[in-house]
Amino acid sequence: MSLYSWIKAFRLRTLPLALSSVALGCFIANFDGAFNWKVSILAVLTTLFLQILSNLANDYGDSKHGTDNPERVGPQRAVQSGRIKPAEMKRVVIFFILFSLVSGLWLIFEGTKGIPFINVVFFVILGLGAIAAAVKYTIGDHPYGYSGFGDLFVFIFFGLTGVMGTYYLHTHKLNWEILLPASAMGFLSTGVLNLNNMRDRVNDKVSGKNTMVVKMGIQKAKWYHFFLLLGSVITGLTYMLINYHSPFQMLFLITLPLLWINVSVVFRNNVPEELDPYLKKLAITSLLYSLAFGIGLLF
Repeated sequence: MSLYSWIKAFRLRTLPLALSSVALGCFIANFDGAFNWKVSILAVLTTLFLQILSNLANDYGDSKHGTDNPERVGPQRAVQSGRIKPAEMKRVVIFFILFSLVSGLWLIFEGTKGIPFINVVFFVILGLGAIAAAVKYTIGDHPYGYSGFGDLFVFIFFGLTGVMGTYYLHTHKLNWEILLPASAMGFLSTGVLNLNNMRDRVNDKVSGKNTMVVKMGIQKAKWYHFFLLLGSVITGLTYMLINYHSPFQMLFLITLPLLWINVSVVFRNNVPEELDPYLKKLAITSLLYSLAFGIGLLF
């Protein structure tokens, strides 16, 4: 076992996607006149812990269920390759559960000062739910990722919760308009998962991992991908038009060519493993979307 093996198991290429929703929540809070550096830093830290926890739990869970096997077309996982033993992975998963819990509670403590106690309880439950969702995607007797619910949970936690939760911890308020950029990040995050599942569809089907792609078939999954990315543009544009004050707000549209390239590749693709490089590209595009969206609000 080496440090390099653990770094690979952390799957750093997924981290830009995890940061996108938190960054966007911080930007919109600042736009609405409220910003807290402690909340921002702790939100980033908690999100990173949760993403790494999810990656490690996914590595462990898919190996236990036999989904990580020689037929898998994606990058070889740590437990699958033998670089990290299952017992070692399980131990580190528990460590990251604790890291996420401590960081999340600290975030809630800093971000809920002066608000009703019932709201604090809600955030504690939401935080525990995020940890459970990160673990239960592939771990356990009935992991929800094997029943096609991964897309829904990604939309909720990487989109709605990430943006709206971060925004609320800064501002102590919510309005319906925040649902639009939150949904935009949810669509993009679900798009990354859908791309991953399109890549893995053959082995997932054989292994009993019934993702949305396996359930709907590849042709419908390609159209699903198109509407997810289109949804991110429409919801983001709608929010900007409602809150329009400067043409700089349209800066996030610089991601349109990148999103179009991603969709074009998906529709032309017939070899699943060729989709793998576009996972990282879509994750980075999502972060660029978030940053451009936020920067556009500042001018």
